[in-house]
Amino acid sequence: MNRNIVVLSPHFPPHYHRFWAHVKQAGANALGIGDQPYDTLPEALRSALTEYYLVADMQDYDALLRACGYFTHRYGKIDRFESLNEYWLGTEARIRDDFNIAGVRSAGIDVIRRKSMMKARFRQAGVRVARGRVVRTPEDARALAAETGYPLIAKPDIGVGALNTFRIDSDAGLAAFFNAKPPVDYLMEEFIAGTIHSFDGLADRAGNPLFLTGHLFSQGIMETVNEARHIHYTSMREIPAELERIGRSCLKHFDVRERFFHMEFFLTASGDYVALEVNMRPPGGYTTDMFNYTADIDIYKAWAELVVHGRAALDYRRAYHCCYASRKHTTPYAHSHEEIMDRYGHLILQVESVPGVFSSALGDIGYIFRSPDPEQIQEVVRFIHEPPAESGSETRNACTPNITTGGAHV
Repeated sequence: MNRNIVVLSPHFPPHYHRFWAHVKQAGANALGIGDQPYDTLPEALRSALTEYYLVADMQDYDALLRACGYFTHRYGKIDRFESLNEYWLGTEARIRDDFNIAGVRSAGIDVIRRKSMMKARFRQAGVRVARGRVVRTPEDARALAAETGYPLIAKPDIGVGALNTFRIDSDAGLAAFFNAKPPVDYLMEEFIAGTIHSFDGLADRAGNPLFLTGHLFSQGIMETVNEARHIHYTSMREIPAELERIGRSCLKHFDVRERFFHMEFFLTASGDYVALEVNMRPPGGYTTDMFNYTADIDIYKAWAELVVHGRAALDYRRAYHCCYASRKHTTPYAHSHEEIMDRYGHLILQVESVPGVFSSALGDIGYIFRSPDPEQIQEVVRFIHEPPAESGSETRNACTPNITTGGAHV
């Protein structure tokens, strides 16, 4: 009997159709639930799905229950319910409760959704965390500021990405924050100066990593979004030993099984790693493609085989550094897209016109390229991001009308 994998919002992000296609190729039913009319879905997604159930509103839990009831009646027991999107973590857990589906249930969801609870688990794993706590009143926040000093970082205790995350530098800024604060719990922490590293991969059913890599970011997503900056980040050929040690400890203490993970840390000038947060889903943007490029694997296929058959084998070596570098339509640059491709096209594997919902974090245009030489990676980044030589000279912005979205894939 075929296994039944139900996918919530299979059309988002657009390139995730590769996951569902491999689910189907592995012999399972890939059953989609979404709010986009079937005829508007890309052909690659339509061919990846066994069947698609249209709902008017994915926030309507009763509609999702009816969809899962229909699939159960038509195909039998649902074996997995997935979105691979942190926005739907709570919904996934409720559906698993109601249909007795394997995976993270409601009783265990808060530790991977509430940032305040993540901090406690990081401490159990032996990883330093920023001083801070959930604050609900200006008095609570001023007391924290007295302990840590400014700046403070305020972020929703349950939130996605850097949405509604703020840096607060003074008492006046604190007052302004509370005057405009959304009506949700906020975690407030001391500001940590450092570079951002991530520990990423895919864990098997027993909690062992099938694939591991690490990334180094040019800056945080908060700065990228709030200051409308371009960004670059690199999958490293070698994971720093201490990052891998604490990452593996976190895998154990967060009990990561049969799922992707994305863990973020600050590396301070003193050489200490400070935990930022965990996300139990694939890292954002096109990072799954970068997994493939850095080690010449197919992570989409590996995940599908894992959830369908309970096992997958990956024999890999990280042979390349792989980098994503973005450009913004509003930022002038010294070099055109054509000049970039003329000089470095032999290294560039993929060029993306980024969907608007991602563009604040990932830029408007994204280049993915690889090389075994880290200096060559930085050379390409500098060329892509190089500003005009002087004010008033001819400049190029990120608009590249001839780009084909979703370029080469290994």
